[in-house]
Amino acid sequence: MSPLAEQQYRMIHDIYVMLDDGDRHLLRAFDLSTSQYAALRLLDEAEGLRLTDIGERLLLDKSTVTRMIDRLERLDLVRRLPDPLDRRVLRVVLTPHGSSVRDASSATYIRSLVRRMHTLTDDEQRQLYALLDKLYVGLRSDLIP
Repeated sequence: MSPLAEQQYRMIHDIYVMLDDGDRHLLRAFDLSTSQYAALRLLDEAEGLRLTDIGERLLLDKSTVTRMIDRLERLDLVRRLPDPLDRRVLRVVLTPHGSSVRDASSATYIRSLVRRMHTLTDDEQRQLYALLDKLYVGLRSDLIP
């Protein structure tokens, strides 16, 4: 790894750790982990997603997704329903309570992100987004077989 690439990686990693720490503290007030919050953001009250779809979107293995959905179900945030097109498959949908918790936690989360990103001007935020998007596309293509 070149020294610059290593410095960039370390900086992105360190920023991720700080953002993740802030996320965990913020979401603790809603009794959610960052993965649980991410799952709630993917779901709706009608169609929902299959467990495998949730795992693929969040880059989590099947057993981790199952445990996470079990916990969210115990908290009455989600429920499993049979898939109307394939009885062997279950879909995960938000409950009305889950929708309410998702909306409240999202509003708080977004306010926190705006505050944390306020260090950069609007133009700097757009530039950073463009560069990170380019990096994301490149990294994502390495994940797809």
